[in-house]
Amino acid sequence: MNELTQAMADLDDQKVMELVSRQLSAGTAPVQILDDLRRGMDIVGDKFSKNEYFLVELVMSADVFKKAMALLEPKLLSTQRATERGKVVIGTVKGDIHYIGKNLVVAFLKSNGFDVYDLGEDVAPEMFVSKLKETGAPVLALSGLITTTHDVMRTTIEALKTAGIRKKVKVMIGGGDINQETVKFTGADAFGRDALSAVQLASKFVAETK
Repeated sequence: MNELTQAMADLDDQKVMELVSRQLSAGTAPVQILDDLRRGMDIVGDKFSKNEYFLVELVMSADVFKKAMALLEPKLLSTQRATERGKVVIGTVKGDIHYIGKNLVVAFLKSNGFDVYDLGEDVAPEMFVSKLKETGAPVLALSGLITTTHDVMRTTIEALKTAGIRKKVKVMIGGGDINQETVKFTGADAFGRDALSAVQLASKFVAETK
């Protein structure tokens, strides 16, 4: 395991930023740096699944990764990242401003090579529709922590139907007490229990739409 991957796995914020800056200055390919960070995030996810890390460590990993990506993204955009696996539009639905779970999903999707369009929190159905049309993303991820958002998720998915794009987009939902019954109620395709399962679903959905 190299030094950057180890620092990411250890959630060593300062060391990760120092190594990323140093490697960019030395001319290391941004894609290689991203891959090293991804491997570190994979270790974090594995530790979480084994109960060696908990939610607080997952949140920390997302924060460290986000800071590193702020340095990397300008370089990645200029070199058109070769590892891009597909596009995902994501956001917390209208009426909910919770963001921790969503941001974890964003971090894990990005670390796995997805091109992620994060619309933030309290996002209206028409905003999701607009961004899906603009990007052509085949996957939509809706987050909502409170029970009242189930109706909004349903309304959002209905908006995709009205816009004529529902058959082109796979929808996954997550947050709070969401389960298979919520999937049926909202009309979504699946739900994710955590950031790791969201990555698995996104991979599956992108493969199905190709």
